[in-house]
Amino acid sequence: MYLIFPTQAADRPDIEALLDAGFGPARHNRTAYRLRDGASPDLATSFIARDGATLVGSVQCWRIRLRAADGRMVPMLLLGPVVTSSAHRGIGIASKLIETALAAIDGVRARPVLLVGDASFYGRFGFDDSATGGWIMPGPIEQPRLLLRWSGAPLPPMGWVEGENGLRQAA
Repeated sequence: MYLIFPTQAADRPDIEALLDAGFGPARHNRTAYRLRDGASPDLATSFIARDGATLVGSVQCWRIRLRAADGRMVPMLLLGPVVTSSAHRGIGIASKLIETALAAIDGVRARPVLLVGDASFYGRFGFDDSATGGWIMPGPIEQPRLLLRWSGAPLPPMGWVEGENGLRQAA
């Protein structure tokens, strides 16, 4: 049995240990981590799952932005990483964490949500790659894995995705 809770700053060490166990320390080399450099997760939209006192899952969201080719700035959130302990996989924890985060985003922020992942999994939550083909990330990425969830006004077709601190791919 597990319960979902809002992430607290004190959860960081347990989350980092769970991420290392799930993805290994090389996870920091992934492009999505460039968007997280120097930033803290958005605690209003990040959640953990606990089985008793044991952390068994986590989803984090990060404030990012799209710098459109015409200079406009579009605030967004980056969803991920999502991780579940190996002993608790396959029982829906990751899905429940994602649903909880998206409900918080829709209720508080109502802004576009971006992630890097498989459309076959994230499509059920409303994510697809139809709007992101002209977007540049701060490092290499397989473009079909750059997924967006947004039902508002159309977003710029070209631009740079940057972290809250303004980090973007060098020209």
